[in-house]
Amino acid sequence: MTRQLFLIATLITGLMIPLPSLAMEDAEAVNISGRQRMLTQRMMKNYLLIGAGIQADKAQRQLDEAVALFEEQLLELRDYSPSDTISRQLDTVEALWLPHRLRIISEPSKTGTSTLMKDNLTLLKACDDVVKAIEKYSGIDSARLVNLSGRQRMLSQKIAKIYVARAWKVRADGLNEEYEQAIALFDDSLSELESYPSNTRDLHEALQRVRNQWDFSRTGFKLEDSGRYVPTVISVTTDSILAKMDEITGQYQRLMQNQTASR
Repeated sequence: MTRQLFLIATLITGLMIPLPSLAMEDAEAVNISGRQRMLTQRMMKNYLLIGAGIQADKAQRQLDEAVALFEEQLLELRDYSPSDTISRQLDTVEALWLPHRLRIISEPSKTGTSTLMKDNLTLLKACDDVVKAIEKYSGIDSARLVNLSGRQRMLSQKIAKIYVARAWKVRADGLNEEYEQAIALFDDSLSELESYPSNTRDLHEALQRVRNQWDFSRTGFKLEDSGRYVPTVISVTTDSILAKMDEITGQYQRLMQNQTASR
């Protein structure tokens, strides 16, 4: 059995295991739908790492895990969906995901990679539409913080994805512009989160750790100017940022849940 068929069989088998049904709250839904955005970029990044032969075994494990988690969370969001609008947007995500899934788990090839990356951005946009719709549906101001901090997770992987693509000499339209926009958006969003007046001491400290890691990562970005690439370093540091931002997003999720309970 090929790896692709094995992974699909594993996903299908996993769906047959009965699990306790717990109602998902809006705050959790913003977090999980935001994580879907991140997973699109994480999958693409690891596809490129495998193709470039950079820590390929580790990248393969991360790719398989991301595919399985995306599938699982899509089902969870479908069970949660509180409106026809959100359900239709999830239909769009699923329609894009099914063919993309088969391509993203195939053996990487530089031929056709630019098309795959373009389709990957289309999937990302569809996932982002779901997050925004859930944020709006919740009617809670702090939902923006869950969305914003969760988007930082995605940007960490998007930046790493583009960096690896450039290191592998992948030709794709708009790659440089996408790269610069992602870096600027991460920086601006981090500043916005840092300035939020109701941040707890724990959040201040956690955001400062992200800031320190981010500043270090940016020194690696600048090495490109001299033609030197350090994709392993960038992958490790952006994964560290991802882990830190995931914890911060969880803290903002709890803040949103508290505000929801007090309404």
